[in-house]
Amino acid sequence: MRESFWVREEAYALRSWWDEINESDKWQDVIFYFLCAAYAVVSAVALVQLIRIQLRVPEYGWTTQKIFHFMNFVVNGVRAVVFGFHTDIFLFRPRVCTLVLLDLPGILFFSTYTLLVLFWAEIYHQARSLPADKLKFIYIFINCAVYIIQICIWIYLWINDNEVVESIGKIFMAVVSFVAALGFLIYGGRLFVMLRRFPIESKGRQKKLHEVEWIISFCGLSGYRSGLDWAGIGRDPVKITSDLQVWPQHVPRLDFVGYVTAICFTCFLIRCIVVGLSAFDSSESLDVLDHPILNFFYYMLTEILPSGLVLYILRKLPPKRISAQYHPIR
Repeated sequence: MRESFWVREEAYALRSWWDEINESDKWQDVIFYFLCAAYAVVSAVALVQLIRIQLRVPEYGWTTQKIFHFMNFVVNGVRAVVFGFHTDIFLFRPRVCTLVLLDLPGILFFSTYTLLVLFWAEIYHQARSLPADKLKFIYIFINCAVYIIQICIWIYLWINDNEVVESIGKIFMAVVSFVAALGFLIYGGRLFVMLRRFPIESKGRQKKLHEVEWIISFCGLSGYRSGLDWAGIGRDPVKITSDLQVWPQHVPRLDFVGYVTAICFTCFLIRCIVVGLSAFDSSESLDVLDHPILNFFYYMLTEILPSGLVLYILRKLPPKRISAQYHPIR
């Protein structure tokens, strides 16, 4: 009896604390400005990395790696501006303006990280001798469909501010996040398992596995489409070059794929659950000023921490000297 009383008291105290912070203008400013600063830091890191890559390999155009870091810079930069001016943005009229500024970076985040899914899908399909020529078309088609549907929802809300349509928009965003999580689970998981099963019965085969991992995590993200053929995945022999031999300290562990898969799958799954719940329960809404604690945990767990961790994992630079047979993805 006494234990249940203390449980109720603790629950009441926690609820009071939660409500007090949510209703406090001071705490709202502290939390949203902290999010602004965190996003600004991640955006700056992505920009610095983009500049480093450009200085490292200036002879290549917009490779996959450069696009990935540029989009990270844009997404996190927009978020920083939004939370920096949160007092004005959350009170915009018509309300659809607020929804656009909050949802657009989320869609760009989806496009940014599904770029990794596309790359891993290409790796897996080519390694298994499966057709891979339509994967990029599927990626572009899915992204275009997401943007078109979301724009249609925004236009409707601009004409007629309808709570039902707004809830449909949130459900749509939850579905988009689920698709991204599923993509990471399927192709990230398959690629991880495939590399785990790679034959390593000799030192030569162990070296080949390390070369494959190196190419997957760096050459591929740098946009070198012929990296698979160069590595000889599914073929023999592997073509060993001096460029790789002088970079032994940059050979990553196999866990590279596993870490990124786990991080991205988790963040998109959390996004799917939270956004889906907010569509049916207004008390879980993220696009209002008086839910700063929910916004803090949501954006930290679904964007800031995942982006920071992935940028850290991908911090290595591509080698300066690249064989003439490498070509950037066009």
